[in-house]
Amino acid sequence: MSIINQIDKNNIPQHIAIIMDGNGRWAKNKGAARIFGHKSAVTSVREVIEGCGELNVKYLTLYAFSTENWNRPQNEVNALMELLVSTLRTEVNELVKNNIKLCAIGNLKSLPEECQRELEEVMKITANNTQLHLTLALSYSARWEITEAARAIALDVKNNIISPEQITENLFSCYLNTRHMPDPELLIRTSGEMRISNFLLWQIAYSEIYITHILWPDFRKQHLFEAVLDYQKRERRFGRTSEQLLSKNR
Repeated sequence: MSIINQIDKNNIPQHIAIIMDGNGRWAKNKGAARIFGHKSAVTSVREVIEGCGELNVKYLTLYAFSTENWNRPQNEVNALMELLVSTLRTEVNELVKNNIKLCAIGNLKSLPEECQRELEEVMKITANNTQLHLTLALSYSARWEITEAARAIALDVKNNIISPEQITENLFSCYLNTRHMPDPELLIRTSGEMRISNFLLWQIAYSEIYITHILWPDFRKQHLFEAVLDYQKRERRFGRTSEQLLSKNR
């Protein structure tokens, strides 16, 4: 039986988030420059998007470039920005063909102007697509996002738009970059690193975390399916006991 046929189609995570890690190590293992790993990673992105389509996953969020990544060597940062622009240009037709909506979260104003223009254009072209919401986290960090949300809430309190008593978890979520999507049920990290790296800290409070030693450029649909199978073996209790869950489902 193929791996996809082992998956319970009635228990698919609505939102999968991925920390795409290992491009540099993958390139180093092949004796190549780091940017070769980043370029090769585009194939993995295509594979995961296709796999999400086959599983009918509705939201996919990819950690593409963190605020900390700006501290990398300038030639690598420049190459990454050029890769982002060229990939958006070459993939837009496939996004339209497959009914995929492109979104982005993060401090997008910090991106080079050409990147901003290309990103805005592709998001505009795909705005009405409905099959999959593909979100790129660019110049993103969760601490930045939470700080920006707190600043916006403080300003609204100051301007009497809301009162402090109205501030709840649900209200706070409405000030985050991800307010248009559900929290991820499954977080995948490649390359075997055991950390969150400042990604969606608020949103992954109850996400199932799946770590694989596969380096991102080697990640394929079958690895996504393995992660979903592992997810389906988990018991999502949200603070309750197993007995309470059994009683609720009877």
